[in-house]
Amino acid sequence: MIYNSNIIKAEFIKRPNRFIAYVKLNEEEIVVHVPNTGRCREILIPGSTVILREGKNPNRKTKYDLIGGYKNNKFINIDSQVPNHVVDEALKNSKIEKLKNYPIIKREKTFGNSRFDFKISNDNEEEYYLEVKGVTFENDGHCMFPDAPTDRGRKHLLELIEVKKKGKGAGVLFLIQLQEAKTFSPYDDMDENFGKALRLAYKNGVDIFVYNCKVGENYIELDRCVDIIL
Repeated sequence: MIYNSNIIKAEFIKRPNRFIAYVKLNEEEIVVHVPNTGRCREILIPGSTVILREGKNPNRKTKYDLIGGYKNNKFINIDSQVPNHVVDEALKNSKIEKLKNYPIIKREKTFGNSRFDFKISNDNEEEYYLEVKGVTFENDGHCMFPDAPTDRGRKHLLELIEVKKKGKGAGVLFLIQLQEAKTFSPYDDMDENFGKALRLAYKNGVDIFVYNCKVGENYIELDRCVDIIL
């Protein structure tokens, strides 16, 4: 996908809470929205270069969203609204090999008491439920999720097991929002229960997909599979 808004560089100052940050733009300190509730501490460092997207709604409280930043000259997209758009585009273009036989794509669909990012199906009435997680934490090519505890993420995995038990297809796709990714694993030191749930889901037949992205300041798209370490 390509951002169809103005993209601007700024200098990161501080992030007082999950939702806003202060940056320096044209020698002026301004408040911007951060569309990511993760910690992103290794990216959002005082003095680092960050990328802003200009909003189109004139009535919004902040003019810009902080959608990414540079870590050691490596650009990482942190926009949590992006992964579902990227995966939707990839599904429509048959870029995920195992899911190519599900041409009917629906977003935000419910199964039982659970809502998943995608329900995909085909003319044979085969159904597959897919949950998407954006990944931004990286260390020397190794990426991990989550970068903050997520009970909601753990519940999604347990719910996918129930989908599988009902005879439907079920999977979770971790979209790494940077290009230089080599391997992926659950971040057990951050959230041990999430890691346990991911391994349990795998043992129960839930598919685990991990892809990196081709990414720039104004675009991001699904690229290739990344090795998983469970």
